[in-house]
Amino acid sequence: MNYIKHLTGFFEKVAIDKTLNPTHVSLYIALFQFWNCNRFKNPISINRDEVMRISKISSKATYHKCLKNLHSLGYINYEPSFNPFKGSHVILFNFSEDLKPLPKSERKPKNEPLNELVSEQALNKSCTSSETGTEQALVPSINYINNTNILNDKNVSNLEKLTKNFEEVNNSVLKNEDEEKEKSSAKKEKEEKLQPSIEEVKTYFQENNFPEQEAQKFFNYFKSVGWLVGGKTPMVDWQAAAQNWMINVPKFISNAEQHNRAKQLNTTTNKDYSEPL
Repeated sequence: MNYIKHLTGFFEKVAIDKTLNPTHVSLYIALFQFWNCNRFKNPISINRDEVMRISKISSKATYHKCLKNLHSLGYINYEPSFNPFKGSHVILFNFSEDLKPLPKSERKPKNEPLNELVSEQALNKSCTSSETGTEQALVPSINYINNTNILNDKNVSNLEKLTKNFEEVNNSVLKNEDEEKEKSSAKKEKEEKLQPSIEEVKTYFQENNFPEQEAQKFFNYFKSVGWLVGGKTPMVDWQAAAQNWMINVPKFISNAEQHNRAKQLNTTTNKDYSEPL
């Protein structure tokens, strides 16, 4: 693929396309750089932050809008991944084949000197002269080719490093998430094992000569608070908590009796204290 002819074909399409603006062109050139680093193989995987940095686009809304416009106008084929850990895919089309040769009537004679300006397709005007044909302006110098190859190799190396670092960070995040899930699951299983059943509580209270009603009160109370001591700490030994419950039962009964005795002091008859005793 001749990338010089490709860019020439692209800019010829841009020149006649009135729907595009400089932001579209900047975004396409950034995608072309990724395609160049991928040795012009489709599809290419892109990273939004990296493309926005190269294309100098600071708004995510503008980035997505221009990307969709280039897709709808046939400049690229955009395949979003909707996954933050997986890059979206973009396919770039080859525009070098769209260039058509000039008709014979429009070609200049070989012996006619060129006193006009060099064609717009020339990449480097310093490499052309009045005695050189327009077709030679498309051929870059050896130094240009060598510099381009060195630059491409560096870009490929940097892109590979970025991809490797991204994969390492992604794997580390996934590993931490799995470890947190395992810890949470193990903690939940441990807490469920420490929680007794109603039958176990009744049996334990009966062994300590306490009625079944107290066992039911104990079980209902701690189940309603999620088997937490003081409403914060998970219960470690429910039998020890049951022993404390049994010790405090007499206090509960005395408090209830005092409450009932206070009610008995209330009278329902109206007395006349002005009458003598």
